[in-house]
Amino acid sequence: SLEVDFVLETVNTMIEKHGVALTTETIIHSDQGCHYTSCSFIQLVKDKGLRQSMSRRGNCWDNAPQESFFGRMKDHIKSKLKNCTTFEEVKAIIDDWMDYYNNDRYQWRLAKLSPNEYYEYITSGVYPLKDVIPSKRY
Repeated sequence: SLEVDFVLETVNTMIEKHGVALTTETIIHSDQGCHYTSCSFIQLVKDKGLRQSMSRRGNCWDNAPQESFFGRMKDHIKSKLKNCTTFEEVKAIIDDWMDYYNNDRYQWRLAKLSPNEYYEYITSGVYPLKDVIPSKRY
């Protein structure tokens, strides 16, 4: 079907663009829609050595964090999208938002770090802002 072909094409494009960076730790998460449960999609993910993750059937809460993220992104960029006339313009706005969110948007629940800084922190154990925060003097 067209839906399955579109999803397969999207995964193949991701592999072409990020091939070397993708590992068996790379997770493709989805709901249990027919295109993600199709034999061709499951086989492609398996053949490329990626991990498939699916939300539980009938449990919308599994995707709530991702839905919240995209809702927040849409709220922030919708005014900029109104003036776009090409796909490239839309892509540039989304890419800019993603860069901002992952590198510059500090989050209270992530030890007051951006997502990328938090990842570095939990994998290295070195808090990246320790030199920025003034130490208390007694």
